[in-house]
Amino acid sequence: MVRLSDPLKTEDMTQNTILVVGGTGKTGRRVAERLTARGLDTRIGSRSGEPPFDWNDPGTWEAAFRGVTAAYVTYQPDLAFPGAAEAIEAASRVAVASGVRRLVLLSGRGEEDARVSERGVTGSGAEWTVIRAAWFNQNFSESHLLAPVLSGEIALPAGDVPEPFVDADDIADVAVAALTEDGHAGRVYELSGPRLLTFADAAAEIAAASGRAVRYVPVSPDEYTKALIGHGVPAEEAEALTGLFTRVLDGRNAHLSDGVRQALGREPADFADYARRTAATGVWRG
Repeated sequence: MVRLSDPLKTEDMTQNTILVVGGTGKTGRRVAERLTARGLDTRIGSRSGEPPFDWNDPGTWEAAFRGVTAAYVTYQPDLAFPGAAEAIEAASRVAVASGVRRLVLLSGRGEEDARVSERGVTGSGAEWTVIRAAWFNQNFSESHLLAPVLSGEIALPAGDVPEPFVDADDIADVAVAALTEDGHAGRVYELSGPRLLTFADAAAEIAAASGRAVRYVPVSPDEYTKALIGHGVPAEEAEALTGLFTRVLDGRNAHLSDGVRQALGREPADFADYARRTAATGVWRG
């Protein structure tokens, strides 16, 4: 077990493997790309990885962590979901027993249930960093909100509450710094963008950048749950997602954080820049 008095040195990272759990996801893919670009040995932790990593199959964890010095950990569907805390704690134990000395966990900003899951990493004995991120910009282009954007109507149970949307590239940059540099152990970074926007504001930014009509429509939690089920999401998962959205979008996150500046010494990317950059890729053309 690693002690804080026995820190992992930056130079060690050039000689060992870094595991990216969720390495095909929005932030994991970006973390893996950055690590690989630095010439670091990077292992993708996914069901299709080699060796595979599956949160639903603890039997895959030991092989995935074997030979790994540091790991970036994301959990699907969310750290606040039932069973997440137990899985994170168990996987962290396996990681440390396998020789992993540094763990960087992606968590959610303003999620009390996610805080419980964080303890599995912070109490693991490894050097740890927790990244609590606001709502991703890329949810509008790489996730469940892409189809609504293309349809021209984003319906969410968010009212007119503002959110400090954060860019997944900023999250990845902070994660890579924590994985490969000294000075981030024992830190909790709360990441947000540089300004607050309502979902109506975000829709307007996307419309302006893409040249297509996009509007935000507030709906009730019950309406949103029924819509998810109508799109094939299992009822239990739909209810959990709706509950999560309504909790974190109740105003508790309607403030800015300086985690990007703390970790990287620069300001976070603005949503307008994300919208222009994303529009240029053509993903919002349909």
